[in-house]
Amino acid sequence: MGEELLQPTRIYVRAVKNVLNHYPIKRGVIRGLAHITGGGLVDNIPRVLPAGRRVFIRRGSWEIPPVFGWLRGLGNIDQAEMDRVFNQGIGFVMIVSPYYVANIQSQLAEDRVVSHVIGEVREGEPGVEFVN
Repeated sequence: MGEELLQPTRIYVRAVKNVLNHYPIKRGVIRGLAHITGGGLVDNIPRVLPAGRRVFIRRGSWEIPPVFGWLRGLGNIDQAEMDRVFNQGIGFVMIVSPYYVANIQSQLAEDRVVSHVIGEVREGEPGVEFVN
């Protein structure tokens, strides 16, 4: 676990800039960008949502690195707190038009960035909700 904890933070700038150069913001393909730092998915994603939109994240749609399970057990931390505090292995979120997801994932793969479709944006109170 020590080696895992010493891994440097992944930098997403080049990959994100490549996507943005290919899909300028004005086209409406990229709807939001969120770097997932302290506050986890729960606190960071709502900052880029327009009024009346909520993100629904599917549990199990990505593999959570084992270090998070270890931390959860060691600290006896409940799942809601883990979701709020840690990124659970998701360092950056791109909210994109569904039509372009496959193309953007291919472009990210070219930059050696693994990506997952982890949820969707729907109408609702701004925030993040985890679903199974």
